[in-house]
Amino acid sequence: MAQFALTCLTAHARMICMKKPKRPRDANQLAKAIVDLSTSEAEEKPEDSGKDPNAVALGRKGGLKGGRARADKMTAEERSKAASKAAKARWNRAKN
Repeated sequence: MAQFALTCLTAHARMICMKKPKRPRDANQLAKAIVDLSTSEAEEKPEDSGKDPNAVALGRKGGLKGGRARADKMTAEERSKAASKAAKARWNRAKN
């Protein structure tokens, strides 16, 4: 487990790695699962998302750079228009 934890570089990747296993929604099945776990009849298996944690961490790093790189390429007027559009979208969003 220690080696697996070292591969998760960002906070987002750590959250993906540390997911809790799914539990049954039915109360009776949940009770049986808890009894099985407490009596060591069943082992908790970590859910495999099918994604390589290293690849997830690298993809996240690239995602963090994208917005800044886009803003650097825009002129001040383009950035102002984009910010105004974003603010209008936020204020026009329906309240939950």
